[in-house]
Amino acid sequence: MARPALEVADILRDHGPAWREANSGHMSLDQLKVMSAIERCRTAALGGYVARCENAACGHTAIAYNSCRNRHCPKCQGAASRRWLADREAELLPVPYFHVVYTLPSALRDIAYQNKCVVYDLLMKAAAETTLAIAADPKRLGARIGVTAVLHTWGSALTHHPHVHMIVPGGGLSLDKARWVASRSNFLVHVNVLARLFRGKMLAMLMDAHDSGQLKFFNTHAGRFLMHVLPKGFHRIRHYGLFANANRAENIATARALLHIVPPADPQKQPDITPDALRVLPCPCPRCGARMIVIEVFARGCEPRWRPMPSTVDTS
Repeated sequence: MARPALEVADILRDHGPAWREANSGHMSLDQLKVMSAIERCRTAALGGYVARCENAACGHTAIAYNSCRNRHCPKCQGAASRRWLADREAELLPVPYFHVVYTLPSALRDIAYQNKCVVYDLLMKAAAETTLAIAADPKRLGARIGVTAVLHTWGSALTHHPHVHMIVPGGGLSLDKARWVASRSNFLVHVNVLARLFRGKMLAMLMDAHDSGQLKFFNTHAGRFLMHVLPKGFHRIRHYGLFANANRAENIATARALLHIVPPADPQKQPDITPDALRVLPCPCPRCGARMIVIEVFARGCEPRWRPMPSTVDTS
């Protein structure tokens, strides 16, 4: 994959020190940690390895630096996202799926930014409870559905715009789990019904949080990328209903049985391959297709003894 002309890491390396100085005292420890991790990602600060093509006629040699693996790093999350998508695709049911979005109005966004852990959690909880309750209503679908929810905190220009994207299958299990209840192929539930219940739940939860002293208020916010640093331990992706982690496999198996679908074969899980664990890289030589063999591993803050030409440094 070609390296983009400009990355977040480039901006932080070039302007991060000046920005830290200008905003001293106004940054959280989590934001500082994210900046530091992204600045060091794929650099000698984290160490790395040198690999050479086993084909002597080719001899292609390249250096690769280790990743920071921070969940806010755009570069590191590419591979994790692909793995996550593959896992979710393996769970797909042969039914239509719907995209449902819940968002906070602009009047509440500053409150959310100043109380990320509390308000983001309430946003996801209110959205999930609304979707599950409406679908379970006998006057609507009358079924227990599954929900995969993903929190987004940014708009198109990286401004603060918290909202939840949901992927919902077009149907669910009957309350006694004896049959599959299908929705119409092009309609789940009416958006106005969802909106009214969500609004009431969200406001009630916010009032309870305020009355119990969970909400704090302080100065305004600025700097766009770091606005979206999540609280430590906060789960951006959550599963509800049939897809709740505790019973997801069992519920999906039940749904497939009721839909008379043969479950797919379990994919061969490939273990995470690290340079320290194996001498052979998972990706072949880009020139001849032969195996790439690790010939040197160097520690954090060190440079390799083998010195490659600039064009052989792997920054993808």
